Amino acid sequence: MSDQNDDRHAVPGIAHGRRLHPASIAASAGRPTDPGAPMNTPLVATSTYIAGGSIGYAREGNPTWLALEVALGAMETGHSVVFSSGLAAINAVLDTVPAAATIIAPDHPYSGTAARLHELEQDDRLQVRRVNMHDTAGVIEAMDGAVLVWLESPTNPLMEIADLRTIIDAARSAHIPVAVDNTFATSLGQQPLELGADYSIQSATKYIGGHSDLLLGVVTTRDRGLAEKLQQRRTLLGSTPGSLETWLALRGLRTLPLRFERACSNALDLASRLQSDPRISYVLYPGLPSHPHHHIAQEHMRAFGGVVSFVIKGDAQQAELVCDSTSLIVHATSLGGIESTIERRGRWAAEHADVPPELIRLSVGIEHVDDIWLDLDAALTVALGRA
Repeated sequence: MSDQNDDRHAVPGIAHGRRLHPASIAASAGRPTDPGAPMNTPLVATSTYIAGGSIGYAREGNPTWLALEVALGAMETGHSVVFSSGLAAINAVLDTVPAAATIIAPDHPYSGTAARLHELEQDDRLQVRRVNMHDTAGVIEAMDGAVLVWLESPTNPLMEIADLRTIIDAARSAHIPVAVDNTFATSLGQQPLELGADYSIQSATKYIGGHSDLLLGVVTTRDRGLAEKLQQRRTLLGSTPGSLETWLALRGLRTLPLRFERACSNALDLASRLQSDPRISYVLYPGLPSHPHHHIAQEHMRAFGGVVSFVIKGDAQQAELVCDSTSLIVHATSLGGIESTIERRGRWAAEHADVPPELIRLSVGIEHVDDIWLDLDAALTVALGRA
């Protein structure tokens, strides 16, 4: 192998002098390149290392999760730091906020984020200004004196869309860092760092892993100094990932583009069918022209995701019956797996009060869309009668 060939492969995501397409990066970044190396990064199970190497103890690093970080960083042209869960990744970013400082946050964030922010407020650790994320002028007005803007778009489970470009530009002008929870969109559907955000956060438990068999989180930034601070927090807080989980996530990343494309295609199809179903009050999916923020989503989203929320013409008990009556679709929480899952979000005490009790969240998998619809239609019939 020539020196020129070695140099070409030294930068993940680059080949023949140009940036690869995301599908090619997902399939190749983080792969060993040395002659005689295995095709795939092996699972390294160890708690410590023989003295004299670059890593002294397993909290500081592991070859398996270092490979995953290289690959995920290449997906967003940044530096990725992986954590033991999505919430651990969220906490690592929140931990960068000085004590008693003020941050901006959505009024309808992921329930785990909401619970953690409430806890930090109760402990006088920070102050939170909650804003309507699709009221762009209101978000910008609330920035005065804040030290972090926390965005989530689309939001979970109301599928609200923030005008990321405008909000991020305003925050940068005010020298306020911006963090974006990008779990629903993934780096394939939306690139927060490209829009100027400082942190892009994902629960890798969801689409990156993609098989409902791991817990993992990731924060990506283009600032090496921020990445090093996050690594230090991970080490000191003990939120390091396991080698098995990172090996599974790296394997999942290889097929992410195929899985995500299928999930998005299925989701748009199902959202359209639900929208025309008389048993449904309304459908929340940013890919539908009827979505109130569809025009904003079109400006910065490359794909609209695989999650569809809808509200039935019934009560909470009937919504629960819909979820209990599926056979192909799994009645379970979480999202982003190859299998379709369904749940009534209001069953969780931590869910925001503005979430309608009859709202159902459907995470669309990679099954044939006609089979998913057949199952969903049958479940709706059990609870609400025929359309």
